[in-house]
Amino acid sequence: MMSYFAMIVAFMERYDKKAGIGTIIATMLPYTFIFLAAWLIMLIIWIILGIPIGPGAPLFYEL
Repeated sequence: MMSYFAMIVAFMERYDKKAGIGTIIATMLPYTFIFLAAWLIMLIIWIILGIPIGPGAPLFYEL
């Protein structure tokens, strides 16, 4: 869990008295899926281009 989740719920309740944990989760789910898709696309592009992780560190280790 996110450490600031309780604070987010408290701020949300300030503006909407009926808001709770479910409201916060339902509100944040679309953003979660968008970030997941964006990071997966960037990871796939990174692997396809074969960009190394860092200086002298290959993307895949060969045994």
